[in-house]
Amino acid sequence: MDYFLVCGLGYLGQHCVIALKKFGVKVIAIEKNPPSDWEVKNLHESLDELIIGDCSQQNILSQTPISKIRAALIVTTIEKVNIETAIALRTLNPHTRLIVRSDRENLNYLLSNQLGNFVAYEPKHLPANAYALSALGKDTIGFLDLEGGKMRINRLQMPSHHPWYSYKSLEELNTRHRRIITHYRHNFPDTEINFYQWNPEAKLQPQDTIVYVETENNDLMTKGYNTNSPQRKLSQNIIQYITHIQHRFNRYLKEFWQLNRKQQIRRVALVCTLVVFLLLITGTILFHFYYSAISFVSAFYVTAILLLGGYADLFSPLEPLTGLPAWLQLFSLLLTLTGTAFVGVLYALLTEALLSSKFQFNSKRPPIPRENHIIIVGFGRLGQKVAEKLQELKKPVLAITLNPITDISTALTIPLISGHNLNDSLKLAYLEKAKSMVIVTDDDIINIEIALLSQKINPNCQLVIRTNGDTLTENLSQLLPHATIIDPYIAAAEAFTGAAFGENILGLSRLQRQTILVTQYHIEGNDTLQGLLLSEVAYGYGVIPVIYQNHLDASRVTLPSDDIRLAVGDLLIVLATIEGLKAIELGKPHLRQWQLEILSAQSKMTIFDGTSAIARISGCSLKTAKEVMDNIPCILPVRMYHHQAVRLKKILHQNQIQSHLVRVR
Repeated sequence: MDYFLVCGLGYLGQHCVIALKKFGVKVIAIEKNPPSDWEVKNLHESLDELIIGDCSQQNILSQTPISKIRAALIVTTIEKVNIETAIALRTLNPHTRLIVRSDRENLNYLLSNQLGNFVAYEPKHLPANAYALSALGKDTIGFLDLEGGKMRINRLQMPSHHPWYSYKSLEELNTRHRRIITHYRHNFPDTEINFYQWNPEAKLQPQDTIVYVETENNDLMTKGYNTNSPQRKLSQNIIQYITHIQHRFNRYLKEFWQLNRKQQIRRVALVCTLVVFLLLITGTILFHFYYSAISFVSAFYVTAILLLGGYADLFSPLEPLTGLPAWLQLFSLLLTLTGTAFVGVLYALLTEALLSSKFQFNSKRPPIPRENHIIIVGFGRLGQKVAEKLQELKKPVLAITLNPITDISTALTIPLISGHNLNDSLKLAYLEKAKSMVIVTDDDIINIEIALLSQKINPNCQLVIRTNGDTLTENLSQLLPHATIIDPYIAAAEAFTGAAFGENILGLSRLQRQTILVTQYHIEGNDTLQGLLLSEVAYGYGVIPVIYQNHLDASRVTLPSDDIRLAVGDLLIVLATIEGLKAIELGKPHLRQWQLEILSAQSKMTIFDGTSAIARISGCSLKTAKEVMDNIPCILPVRMYHHQAVRLKKILHQNQIQSHLVRVR
């Protein structure tokens, strides 16, 4: 029997043990300094053997049944120890799969080529995508940027009016570019992911919730369902743009008069500029009107010279100008005095701005967004990864760090607030107008404090909180029921465990406190998936096939047809929970509980088309399908999954063949 080895029983290692035991395998662990009280309760009951010692030493590794170790999860907190252990294990067993905790991408790539059967993850980085997507709200769960196409996972609570109500059943929503993942009635809690555990013949109702995956192009078409014509769309956009400009102008005008003491200098600069501009226009008009010998251009230059202190250049006290009223000459003197004062103020402000900038022209950050933005509190490695994900999605981001940053060059494109206490930072961040806040500092107490404070300031702000600890995560979920609570190590443990069984984990997302793993399979001869239809893979194991590539073709198919049969060498990428991966690994699909009774057919042509459809969708042979169609009425002697049987019934109905479903035990 194969064994699985976990090196390092820290918080991540303990959760890896729990995740592995869900697969019913034997788990051996090595820990140098076991604690007196485990963070995961009753962990010792899940371990088949615990070895005390340094896992990087060959004499310690030799105490395990090394030849039977199928995979080793090396997850200590010391990266040097992890790398040494991986090299030592490869020396002892050239076939063991190595899953290593490390964030050195270049070194990991080199080790993968050198050691073989080696993958490395950094647990803090794996959930970054989940944090970023949770900040977008409940409507967007995941983005998949895979070779072959871009897709997104959406969550939609049905409004009172929507074009999807025109469909007779949920099954009809499945298209070439969209797949329904799960469906909940409005009066049932959606606390758990149940892929395909919904009735495909049900009809949508208001306030129902559906989760679905669709291609990027289809998402753009879906968003535009309520536009009637290009002309109307253009007019609506123009009206919205004008309204938006008016709203922003009113908001800036209001905020301008509410500036704090540090920002009063901006008000002084604007007032001086406006006064000088009004005097310039007034002087130009007066000089041209009362001294018609000069043009508007000359009058403009005369006024500008006076504002710049040039009164003596234009007026001589010994030879006054004729034809120019005395009051206008007095006005000219006032122009010079006013211009000297106000222009002097502008010069002073400009000089101050240049000096205060300290000549850091190349490192200037973008301005702080004022509304509908996402605030990231905690700008360590995880915070920076989350910010990068959100920037890729073109979302306005603001970062807050309570600790000094030594290397600010890593994120110069992100607005950053640093060096302030918590209250001042939140005031500068326009929290009251923010859309979401992602709190990912390393201190759980600070995370709770920030979450409660932000909830008080802006109750409508979507909170995404990082925690460390099962008890804290559960209790905080009760305290802040509308917040998204993510423990990065629990999510990462499921990814490490999935990788231990030989699968390539491409990413993960979070849905209703469960992890959705993007998992890649290369079909092998002894694989539990070999020879199955994609419908049997999807409905039998509860996974969503999103990418398929035939071993004879270099191109990849996005959201492939259920009727494709997997062969050795094919590539398949699926969305799956840890339970789905477990079912595939053990080769234990759900029971097939449905059959189809064929009642009647309109003609010989429909019988021919029906025979082909039955063989293609149910997976039976053409001979069996032909025998059924030749003996109508007859029950198809092939058991199917519910969604599979409903789809076959629909196709037969389109070919004028009547049938109905029969549930079997």
